Amino acid sequence: MEQIKLAIIATKGSLDWAYPPFILASTAAALGYETQIFFTFYGLQLLKKKLALEVTPLGNPGMPMPMGMDKWFPVLGMTLPGMQGMMTSMMKKKMQSKGVASVEELRELCQEAEVKLIACQMTVDLFDMETSEFIDDVEYAGAAAFFEFAGESDICLYI
Repeated sequence: MEQIKLAIIATKGSLDWAYPPFILASTAAALGYETQIFFTFYGLQLLKKKLALEVTPLGNPGMPMPMGMDKWFPVLGMTLPGMQGMMTSMMKKKMQSKGVASVEELRELCQEAEVKLIACQMTVDLFDMETSEFIDDVEYAGAAAFFEFAGESDICLYI
């Protein structure tokens, strides 16, 4: 039987958007899928050695809020200084209390499971990023190289 292939495109660089590509990729790899994640634009933040990811409640109106804040707290209030940091702290505590692995742990799981992590070379060049900022074992390629795999994949996800 031929191995199932999963291609993921990761475009977001916030804490809440870091989880889906790594959870899906590590799960697929555990199920025996050949898996690649192509990180482009802000998704490249997820490959940095030092992660400084925050939650973006303002850009995610579907985010459940503590104390029912999503029902009574004005959206404009999310722009207040310190709100993003507070929401990030609350999210990290919630995840820890529920036993959810950290982004770093999930990323390591992916690497151990041989998920191919590909940084978009064009985006690295566009934002003048240094490859020394990124974790080891990242490949650098353009969209055309990723499409060679994605074109053959059974599942392609855009996150």
